[in-house]
Amino acid sequence: MNILLDINHPAHVHLLRNVYALFIEHGHKVIVAAKEIPSAMQLLGLYGIPYVNIGKKDDSIGKKGIDQLAYDYRLFRIVQENHIDIGVGTSINLPHVSKLSRMKSIVLDDDDDEVEPLFVKFGHPFADAILTPSAINRKSAKTVYVDAYHELAYLHPKRFTPDPSVLCDAKIQEGESYFILRFNAFKAHHDIGVAGLSIENKRRLVNRLKAYGKVFITTERNIDDEFKPYQLTVSPEKVHSLMYYATMLIGDSQTMTSEAAVLGTPAVKCNSFAGRLAVPNELEQKYGLCYSFLPEQHEAFFAKIDELLVMPDLKGEWQSRRQRMLGDKIDYTEFLVWFVGNYPQSKKIAMEQPDFQIRFR
Repeated sequence: MNILLDINHPAHVHLLRNVYALFIEHGHKVIVAAKEIPSAMQLLGLYGIPYVNIGKKDDSIGKKGIDQLAYDYRLFRIVQENHIDIGVGTSINLPHVSKLSRMKSIVLDDDDDEVEPLFVKFGHPFADAILTPSAINRKSAKTVYVDAYHELAYLHPKRFTPDPSVLCDAKIQEGESYFILRFNAFKAHHDIGVAGLSIENKRRLVNRLKAYGKVFITTERNIDDEFKPYQLTVSPEKVHSLMYYATMLIGDSQTMTSEAAVLGTPAVKCNSFAGRLAVPNELEQKYGLCYSFLPEQHEAFFAKIDELLVMPDLKGEWQSRRQRMLGDKIDYTEFLVWFVGNYPQSKKIAMEQPDFQIRFR
């Protein structure tokens, strides 16, 4: 089978890298298409995954529509030249191209309909299947609900073993407390009107935490000058190991909050999406693995951090909560490899026999 994997964000490199390796192992031809995002391209290089560059992403909302047409064209050419059978990924381009070619599109979507109206309107109707975490209630009849989160495609214990050498890389002593702060850029189309931590609250956060341990800051774009002494310099492929051993992850990022949560590291988030997204809500309300606050709730945000800082055996408690979550979820990578390899029969099985997924735990 000829398979296309479409990379639209650095997190999608992690989402699909194990799938890529297993598809190759099973004898499939795999083509990876990636938008020109420096951090994504760096990760693809670190993991030794060859890719085709389909163009830059633009921050301007006005230009994003023009860019989508260009991506569609370039992706269509790749599909035609490589006789692609199935395309897998998260972007709106896959379903578009699948309606112009023989390719079937399997869209991996872990966002709620309400926060991505453009994708729901202009992407979902053209997809052949939409794989969605079971925490989400989606309108499309093409939805296949999966008992997993995207983060479990690469952070499930079957796929991830933390590397303790990262502590040496970061100059951290074994048992030493440290905190990872993640600050987002909010440049995606669904981020219009969305806010995170103000510069004042970022400053306050750093000053609060450095009394308890080392502070490392990672940002989506350029870091503010005053925070450069705290800039994380660990190689990108080791960040999840650093996150695993961290005392806490705090910031305004969606993805890294969920990553920390499934790793069993306490995570506290402050942005305009707080309470609006089904997956983070499930991680918070059902499993108690993370907390979310709106920007105007910054005092409650800091109060929660203070509460966690003095909690006895914080990491032990979170690992216990993590095990409860893992007991309910499956290995997303194994499921996805089965689903693609047996499509379209797999779609029928997954939709008609939800308990079939138990075999992937």
